[in-house]
Amino acid sequence: MSEHQAYSFFESVERSFDKAAKFTQWDLGILEQIKACNSVYRMRFPIKRDDGTIEVMEAYRVQHSQHKSPCKGGIRFSDEVNQDEVMALAALMTYKCAIVNVPFGGGKGGIKINPRNYSVYELEKITRRYTSELVKKNFIGPGIDVPAPDYGTGEREMAWIVDTYASLKPGEIDAAGCVTGKPVTQGGVRGRKEATGLGVFFGIREVCNMPDVMEKQGLPLGIAGKRVVVQGLGNVGYHSAKFFRESGAIVVGLAEFEGAIYNPEGLNEEEVFQHRKKTGSILNFPGAGNLAKNTDALELECDILIPAALENVINGENAPRIKAKIVGEAANGPCTPEADDIFAQKGILCVPDMYLNAGGVTVSYFEWLKNLSHVRYGRMEKRFTENLNTHILSQIEELTGKQVSDGERKFIMHGPEEQDLVHSGLEETMITATREIMEIWKSNPAIPDMRTAAYVNAINKVATSYSELGIFP
Repeated sequence: MSEHQAYSFFESVERSFDKAAKFTQWDLGILEQIKACNSVYRMRFPIKRDDGTIEVMEAYRVQHSQHKSPCKGGIRFSDEVNQDEVMALAALMTYKCAIVNVPFGGGKGGIKINPRNYSVYELEKITRRYTSELVKKNFIGPGIDVPAPDYGTGEREMAWIVDTYASLKPGEIDAAGCVTGKPVTQGGVRGRKEATGLGVFFGIREVCNMPDVMEKQGLPLGIAGKRVVVQGLGNVGYHSAKFFRESGAIVVGLAEFEGAIYNPEGLNEEEVFQHRKKTGSILNFPGAGNLAKNTDALELECDILIPAALENVINGENAPRIKAKIVGEAANGPCTPEADDIFAQKGILCVPDMYLNAGGVTVSYFEWLKNLSHVRYGRMEKRFTENLNTHILSQIEELTGKQVSDGERKFIMHGPEEQDLVHSGLEETMITATREIMEIWKSNPAIPDMRTAAYVNAINKVATSYSELGIFP
């Protein structure tokens, strides 16, 4: 580890927390309770590999806060998984849910494996065994703790979890709500896949629509025409790039772990994705220049930089060379506290991860509600809205004697489907959260950056919750 990262991920979360706590009026005891991880479950279990050998797995589930139930947070499959990382991510989940007004406490899970080294059958055995270990200790359930996908997991793993849970809890009518990020056929919600990337886009778009903020950054209002660099072409990076491009931004750089590419004229994320699928690398993409190291992309000339890969990629060493005016943290913890300090000196606006990438948990919340209500969004109102809109439209046409164009007619008559409602719920959530954070920052000029303002917002909400529960007589 370099001297720039002398403390652990959890310590860096605590450091950001302490920095913000100074700007709140809460009692020290309440602040200590919010910071503490309530429960840490560290487990070991054996798995029989396809070749007959037995391997002992190391896995975790952390419940950081129960100020609201259930706890919520992803499960990652990665070689890097350790207790400190899972605790840090669980703490960030508590603050993230508070900021976007989703009524969950923070949780996180992880299994210390590289999924690439296991067959599908082995991964299924690992996932199902992990689930049964969680059930044994009451660490999973629609009202207790609701996992979701994270790094190295997806819909497939969530389907295995819900199936295992339901088989161990026969007759539990809300079993589908024990996990989110499921396939749509298993109670998942449409719009979940692109949720985090879309949330990143909505958050940055709202910041770019604030005249005083844009003036300070020396940028024109709006997204159109802004040059964007995205590091990471996974689910979050891909969708972030897509929504920025579709709204008129120019995606000038894309990076993946094998390297990075640059084209000042703009890149199409889907074409790059297909090129990578075909050749195994994003390098040598037609019309784009190659950059030797993927981290070189972070230092490109651009207006908006979106690190959407792993933590600590921007640190005290490379932060002075960042040229972007706005950094949008799509990944968890991509910037270290030293980077924050350097950004503050340079006047770079860093839009923090803990709220910016909350699209996933927001839509997970919609999925959980769908599971508890046992009805899909739009089913009750779609036709009613369409019939009403059709009637209004025909009345207007009759009264004015004018016809509406086909395109407009289609748009006006359209009744909301599940995906429309999920996207609009996410848009509302991100806009409200952005405005709340900016209000706090504006009302106290001593707050050094947007991350601290976001933490202040989170601390106030969680502390209010605790004090109203009467936990502290």
